[in-house]
Amino acid sequence: MIVAEWKKIPELKETLNGCGKVLVVGCDSCTKVCLTGGERETNTMAMALKLAFKKDGNTLETRQVTIKRQCDDEFIEPILNLAEGCDAIVSMACGIGAQLMAEKFDIQVYPGQNTTFLGVLDQENKFVEECQGCGLCVLGDFGAICPVTRCSKSLLNGPCGGSADGVCEVDSEIACAWQQIYDRLKLLGRLDRLTEVAPLKDWSTARDGGNRHMTRDDMKLQKR
Repeated sequence: MIVAEWKKIPELKETLNGCGKVLVVGCDSCTKVCLTGGERETNTMAMALKLAFKKDGNTLETRQVTIKRQCDDEFIEPILNLAEGCDAIVSMACGIGAQLMAEKFDIQVYPGQNTTFLGVLDQENKFVEECQGCGLCVLGDFGAICPVTRCSKSLLNGPCGGSADGVCEVDSEIACAWQQIYDRLKLLGRLDRLTEVAPLKDWSTARDGGNRHMTRDDMKLQKR
């Protein structure tokens, strides 16, 4: 899922300076799961902003709504009228949701969060990045453990010389991804995978020359 974290309230307050009424829009998908953008968090953000304005002797009126997904037109269309009379919108989704909201509304849209990474809930209060969305997945070659993301140096042909006792030399809090890959392939009886030399990674599928896109002709509605 996409993991995000709240922007600092003073930063948002400064951004919203001069606004008298804002619409705070939550997202009931990824940011709900990481407890930063669901209905509860959206209501809390609205209250925090009002209190921050009040502390400076100003008044901020807020309107709150949480939709299923901000990255999908069909869920945004029904709330277009809620922005009437508002000076700005605060999006509690990831950066994708905030940008799509900006395309749909004729007023300024501000992100209420910083989008951080694609990750999983590793512990009850800890999210860990496990995918960079590089566009050329190699999980099948490495026991479904991503060396591009989980190895601090994105090495594709074994560990560096600095790892020791299963720990990364970059950060002692990080497990060596290549130790994990070895252990996983050994468990699966596929250590033979490690005898093959992986080619240089084609980074052009990652972030090269502008935003990426994908077209699916099979999803296009057919004209009758």
